[in-house]
Amino acid sequence: MHTREEKLEAFGRLLDVLDQLREKCPWDKKQTNESLRPNTIEETFELCDALIKNDVHNICKELGDVLMHVVFYSRIGSETNDFDIADVCNMQADKLIFRHPHIYHSSQVGQKEPLPLDDPRFDLAGLSESEFQNAETSDQVLQNWEQIKLREKDGNKSVLSGVPNSLPSLIKAYRIQDKARNVGFDWENKEDVWAKVHEELKELEDELKKEDKEKSTKELGDFLFSVINAARLYKLNPDNALEHTNQKFIRRFNYVEEHSIKIGKPLTEMTLSEMDELWNEAKKLENDIQE
Repeated sequence: MHTREEKLEAFGRLLDVLDQLREKCPWDKKQTNESLRPNTIEETFELCDALIKNDVHNICKELGDVLMHVVFYSRIGSETNDFDIADVCNMQADKLIFRHPHIYHSSQVGQKEPLPLDDPRFDLAGLSESEFQNAETSDQVLQNWEQIKLREKDGNKSVLSGVPNSLPSLIKAYRIQDKARNVGFDWENKEDVWAKVHEELKELEDELKKEDKEKSTKELGDFLFSVINAARLYKLNPDNALEHTNQKFIRRFNYVEEHSIKIGKPLTEMTLSEMDELWNEAKKLENDIQE
């Protein structure tokens, strides 16, 4: 692995390259925050795809693409004298320090002076240690984190305001539930959630029997929300779980399609029974490989 000096040198090299491209490349010169946004979304999803596959080479590659966008937006900010990459890094470091009093408070790390809790950027004046438990577990850290965020002057004004509206619905549901949990709004026993899941499923089935599409849609949403809640309580990531299933379906369906081509019989001409037979072959092959 590289030394700290080599890492700083590499980051400086990226800044230099981006500066040159912004000044000399016709495409880079005309980019704006708005024009880059769709690319940023695409790059983020490509990174997520590499992460779910645990593709180390592409994780490194896609992290570079995402980092390039961070540097690019910072360069645009510097051109309007609003902020630059140093502001971005310092703001993030400051935020992390203030949100980790169990690490950076003087009583925890033996600093000579306590943190400047009266810093004008934060509404933390008068904050006492007793307001935050000694965070010895990750759950305690998250609970402290949410409380501190509400005290930041430019931070969240309510517990759920930190959940972006643009998040995909499944991830948004998980984050909403997780944030509510961090302030104590949660099931006392995780097993209790199953009664709610069964209740929501029964209500969905009742509306489906009535063929009321509008009410069925609402009940489907309630049911999915309860299943996501159950996954969270059992420390399972529903988005990752669903994506693994998506990939599994794609692999098996591709197997069915490829073999239909080999035998010269299009999928549209195959019976469901014939497709099921190929599907089960694909499933068995996967299981044999895993064993």
